[in-house]
Amino acid sequence: MTTEREPKISLALYHLFKWSVVSPALHICFGARIYGAECVPKKGPLIVVSNHASDFDPLIVSNCVGRPVAYMAKEELFQVPVLKTAIKLYGAYPVKRGSGDRAAIRAALNALESGWATGVFLQGTRTPDGRITDPKLGAALIAAKTQTSLLPISVWGTEKILPKGAKFPSLHAVTIRMGALIPPPASGDRADLEATTKRCADTINALHAQGR
Repeated sequence: MTTEREPKISLALYHLFKWSVVSPALHICFGARIYGAECVPKKGPLIVVSNHASDFDPLIVSNCVGRPVAYMAKEELFQVPVLKTAIKLYGAYPVKRGSGDRAAIRAALNALESGWATGVFLQGTRTPDGRITDPKLGAALIAAKTQTSLLPISVWGTEKILPKGAKFPSLHAVTIRMGALIPPPASGDRADLEATTKRCADTINALHAQGR
């Protein structure tokens, strides 16, 4: 049975970290502009799909949607006692390296059933300019299985915060744009999954093209 909200302790931890660390840093250091926050459902399962250009993206996206977003994390992080507890409360779920998409999809399904918003990077990996050029079908498949809507988000400028070879972060401007909810595919047929995936990618790239 699907619950409507993530655990209260996770919600409290999210707001504590958001308002004490992430949001001040995002606005003071990176001059963040955030558009489309009104598009975000405040409770219930939700699949957040976005582009990906920086290791900072999960924190930034979760901060800007105004509710915790569960992301997959490598299993090794869950072997550190204190860190394990903190990241689990913050919504992270473990996925073994090399275990393939099935393990990640199962973990995402479990998070959605627990009332979390679940984050999926549409291309599955970082791209140098933040644009999506090779979207994967995983988010659409999860949406089809759970009949959960997808929230498209563009993160602009994060690839310049800590470019390859840099030792310290750069104070580069960041813009986050959220689009209207995209309905889940009508079925799990490949054609339906590809159509929804393309719609997500096109929407995110269009938001990204608006720039600052």
